Formats: sequence, structure tokens, C-alpha cells
Amino acid sequence: KEMTPPQKILFPPEKIYMNWRQIRRPGAGLYNLGSTCYINVVLQCLTYTPPLANYLLSRQHSQFCGQQGFCMLCIMEAHVRKVLYSSASAIQPRAVIRDLKFIGEFRPDIPGDAYEFLCCTFNAMQGACLSGSRDLDISSQATTIIHQIFGGFLRSRVTCLSCQAVSDSYKAFLDVLLKIKAVSSLTIALEDFVTPKQLDGKKCLKCSKCKKKVSASKRVTIHHAPRVLTVCLGRADDRSNRKISQVVEYPEYLDLQPYMSDTAQEPLLYSLYAVVVHSGHTCLGGHFFCYTKASNGLWYKMDDEFVIGCDIHTVLGQQAYLLFYIW
Repeated sequence: KEMTPPQKILFPPEKIYMNWRQIRRPGAGLYNLGSTCYINVVLQCLTYTPPLANYLLSRQHSQFCGQQGFCMLCIMEAHVRKVLYSSASAIQPRAVIRDLKFIGEFRPDIPGDAYEFLCCTFNAMQGACLSGSRDLDISSQATTIIHQIFGGFLRSRVTCLSCQAVSDSYKAFLDVLLKIKAVSSLTIALEDFVTPKQLDGKKCLKCSKCKKKVSASKRVTIHHAPRVLTVCLGRADDRSNRKISQVVEYPEYLDLQPYMSDTAQEPLLYSLYAVVVHSGHTCLGGHFFCYTKASNGLWYKMDDEFVIGCDIHTVLGQQAYLLFYIW
């Protein structure tokens, strides 16, 4: 069966502006307030996400926000305005640090993980969009400004290997986590992501047609592509907690069409605009910095308070952790 259509559209997609509405020099760097580099890189990548920045700079949210106390979208709106309009070379992201406990289990004096902070930030912004609307159906909840920008749908297709019966289920996503062990490139990791997996033994499922547990094949594909694709290259080894440090090549332009449910359509070309890099031997420590493409079309390395111009070859030669692509 197909996905259930939303009962209500929370943010009209035609009001999303994918290209920068204002061209300016890069904004301020962010001071490290203890062990907050993992926070800084996420804030910078979101600041340089054109459709999100356009929305936040327009103040559409804060003008009508009736939320009492903590609101992640109000915080992000103030932060992005401060970064992009500041004449200072660096600023302190104090509002975000002050409300860290509302975003997730983070502390400014303890190192954290950039991917975990990104996921919690997405959830907090989504929560701000749904304030007062939590009784909405799942499909309607996926029409917020956050899901309209970063969200897509995965299709999980299970095929019974006995009678060939097919069962589809759908799940909304805001990011894609890819396994990279023994993988040399992003495209190979994506191919592995959509490769059918065999379900047998303890993983056997009950077939609705056979009425018994059978071996099956499960294939996950991208059913609805996001406007902004956020990818995490899973560098944490689940067994040892060691970091998987191998180089995984990633392109400046990525065609997502081969990984869609329907591969017969036109190419779906995405352009890289931000990269988060982790330096260090374990995932529990080390340092995070990032590269972002500013509204002037130029790339910059953002390492806490330092913002330095660079070229695309430098950007593509990193040991990437998070990748941000825009359609």
C-alpha cells in the first residue's frame, strides 16, 4: 500500500526558497566554550543551509511563536541572524549552550558527538514546529518546515521467498546513517544501503499469505527524496568503540536516483554544501571542524572561532563524518 496522505499541511512547500535570498560574506566563527566544537560544527552547517537560513532570517517563526520558555526555532533564528549579520570575527553561541539540557543530554564541559547533537537539534526544531499540534497524524507531522527541508521517506519492501508476496512499509527520515566498514566511497555505501538483505533463521518473518514464518528478502530504498540530504558516515565501531578512520571518497555532485524506489526517473542531482570532519583516534574525544559553502559561492574552513577560505579540492580530501547535500 502507498503512504497515507497528510490530513493537514503545516508548512506550504511552495514557500521554501532553496537558493540564498541574500548574498553576503561568510559570517562569524564560534568560540569554543569548553568542549563545544561538536555543537559549533552543527550550528555552522545549519546556518549555511540556504532554505533553513532564508526561513530563519525572515523571522516567520518568532513573529507567531506562542511557546512559553524553550523554543529551538526561536534560538536558531536568533543565532543565525547573529552569525550572519555580526561584524565580529567570532561570537559566543551562549543561547544554545544555556539551553543545552532541553536539546539533549549534553554538557559544555564534556566532549560530545556531532551526529548525536544534529539529531537532537532536528528533534528540538521539529518539536517547536509541532507545539500545540501533537495530535496530528504521522503524515501531517512530516509537513513541518524541518521535514519539508531535511525530511524524506524510506520504503522497506519485504518479499516472501516462498510465495513471493510483497509487503511495503514507510518511514520518515531526517538523515541517513551509512555503514562504512570496508567501503571506499559514498556511492558504494549507498549501494550497500539499498542492497536486499536476507531475513532467515531468527530473523524470519511471518508471511501474511503463507500464514507461517518464512525466509524473506528485505530491501530499503529512498521513496521520497529530501530537499537537503544529510548523511552520517558511521565511523564508530559498534564492537570496540574505536573509530573507523578509513578514507571514504565523496563527490561534489551526487545523483540519488539509483537509490530511489523508482529508478526509472530523471537524475536527482545534489550539490555538496557542508562537511563535518572529526580528528582523533577514538569517537569519544578528539576535535570537530567543518567546511561550509557560503552564500557567495565560496568554501570556508570553520574551526571554532577561525573562518578561513579554501578550495573544493581541500573540501573533498577530508576524512568526512557528516555530509550535507542540497537538491
